[in-house]
Amino acid sequence: MYIKAIVRTPCKNIVNGLTTENLGRPDYEKALKQHSQYVEALKGCGLEVIILEPDENFPDSTFVEDTALLAPHCAIITNPGVPSRKGETVEMNEVLKKYFNNIEHIKDPGTVDAGDILRVGSQYFIGISERTNSTGAQQIISILNKYGMSTATISLKNVLHLKSGVSYLEKSNLVVSSEFIENPQFQNHNLIKVDQEESYAANCVWVNEKVLIAKGFPKTKKAIEKAGYKTVEIDVSEFRKVDGGLSCLSLRF
Repeated sequence: MYIKAIVRTPCKNIVNGLTTENLGRPDYEKALKQHSQYVEALKGCGLEVIILEPDENFPDSTFVEDTALLAPHCAIITNPGVPSRKGETVEMNEVLKKYFNNIEHIKDPGTVDAGDILRVGSQYFIGISERTNSTGAQQIISILNKYGMSTATISLKNVLHLKSGVSYLEKSNLVVSSEFIENPQFQNHNLIKVDQEESYAANCVWVNEKVLIAKGFPKTKKAIEKAGYKTVEIDVSEFRKVDGGLSCLSLRF
């Protein structure tokens, strides 16, 4: 069960955020409203939400998930794979000192976006991607192993981050899309398969028996509910325009 979540209010500069999509620039005012709805959804799941001020120096800074991995016995400050995001970790390091006794750090030449790290039960999967390199992955593995956690790596082919295509809903249930549907590392779990046209919805978030899901993907919503979960739909259209998803917008612990 989660108790707290850390989020950061979008800055006006989000309109200049990184993107691989062709959906246009986000509407700042609409993004603010959607973010507020996201915060209320987290509160509705029983979480205390710690809201950080917007940071105009970093267009993508609302996507706090990439800056740190929060594990049971430590917090790991990452080293984002895009130079324009590296400074986001400085303040996050100070924030997490209030909540974690053990703070670890990923160091150059290793790069890690925590959106590439998925906890499945007691195991952590680390995606090797354009944002997370092998050196960074090895540092993550070394740290997690030190705290008694098991790890495995997955080389990504088509998705930006590992969590763009797979999410863990506890109780051995995985939401999977595209390249992960047939991945042998996931075949021992119950797979909730997402159709290609709804692949964005594969990035969903389990929070205390509820599942936050992007609005507008009825097939995926129905499949998750059929698996026994109550879903909470949230419109995140403006964050999708800058490569963001539901999990990207918070650090939950």
